[in-house]
Amino acid sequence: MRLSCKVAAALLALGSLLLLYLLVGSAAAPPRPPPAPSAPARPAAPLGRRQPRLSRSPPRRNALGGGLAAARKPGEQKRSKEPSSLQCMHLAVVACGDRVEETLIMLKSAVLFSNRRLCFHIFSEDSLKPEFNKKLQEWPSSYTKKFEYNIYPITFSVGNAQEWKKLFKPCAAQRLFLPVILKDVDSLLYVDTDVLFLRPIDDIWHILKEFNSTQLAAMAPEHEIPKIGWYSRFARHPYYGTTGVNSGVMLMNLTRIRNTQFRNSVIPSGLTWEEMLYPLYQKYKNYITWGDQDLLNIIFYFNPECLYVFPCQWNYRPDHCMYGSNCKGAEEEGVSILHGNRGVYHDDKQPTFKALYEVIRDFPFEDNLFQSLYYPLQSKFLDTVHTLCGRIPQVFLKQIEKTMKKVYENRVIVYLGANHRY
Repeated sequence: MRLSCKVAAALLALGSLLLLYLLVGSAAAPPRPPPAPSAPARPAAPLGRRQPRLSRSPPRRNALGGGLAAARKPGEQKRSKEPSSLQCMHLAVVACGDRVEETLIMLKSAVLFSNRRLCFHIFSEDSLKPEFNKKLQEWPSSYTKKFEYNIYPITFSVGNAQEWKKLFKPCAAQRLFLPVILKDVDSLLYVDTDVLFLRPIDDIWHILKEFNSTQLAAMAPEHEIPKIGWYSRFARHPYYGTTGVNSGVMLMNLTRIRNTQFRNSVIPSGLTWEEMLYPLYQKYKNYITWGDQDLLNIIFYFNPECLYVFPCQWNYRPDHCMYGSNCKGAEEEGVSILHGNRGVYHDDKQPTFKALYEVIRDFPFEDNLFQSLYYPLQSKFLDTVHTLCGRIPQVFLKQIEKTMKKVYENRVIVYLGANHRY
């Protein structure tokens, strides 16, 4: 009994010493801060994929210094800061009289094949505006979302408007005033109504990057062979180079045109584009045959360093095959832009050109390009072999076939690959 009491007293003393040790130790240690609230758990990343790191840098300010830039979510594409007008490829056309259908078929060919967004600038008589609006709005939304358009009245900033309207074909001289009217447009592709694109406009648009420091416009030669060219045989006024240039397809850096002082035959000092137009017309109006195209030839005769000359496949006309094939670029690469001047889309003089026009005109937007455009075109070409142009179908088909394959890859193969689920 006495032994049990001694054991209990010893255990009690030992417990007291242990309690004292713990109290002294906790008083000496610095107090711990309360634990921070735990962040919500993030879902585990799939195997083989790294979890994006959370940025702890301060918020960025936008390029203009006017506020905080919106944070992008992981995987979200960076938004372009350019306004939509700068993201567009600008295309201008002048359409008066009975040129509505031609213009619409030209615009259709542009929309069918191009990749980037398009901005159409249509200059037309007021009476034609409702028809353009109606037809363009009837196109399916899958295509209308690829472009925007504006319709402008016919206006001339200098000289006599009636003289300009009668200079050549109705309203054709309007193209001379595009740098003056479209002040907010930097660069532009002008085409006649009787043009068809057989490849994306993107490709000719890239030529703007090939301009040197003095070049501000690009056109193709009027002819490849001087001895059968019109200017080299008949012109009574100055013209560019040895064969002149054709203005049916004209790529322009409008900013450079507006900022340049041009040499001329009117006064010794330079003149701006707008100042030069009417004096030149007055001086040469009794000698010009092709209207505004002749004036452009005169301008670039005095300022040859301002012109970039692109090869004939970018402005392929009946002259390039009706006397025998004389456009080497088209023979090698195929026709890029078809120019059916002299009304060949509407008569039987050049059935190859007419066949291309009719097939694009009749193509249903939502149909398969190979089935409803390419194969009918091949069939129509069989009926044109009696002409010199019809004997070289590969020249007309090479580029359009290549273009349709790219369209197919972009719209079908890439689309399916991006949306395929394993």
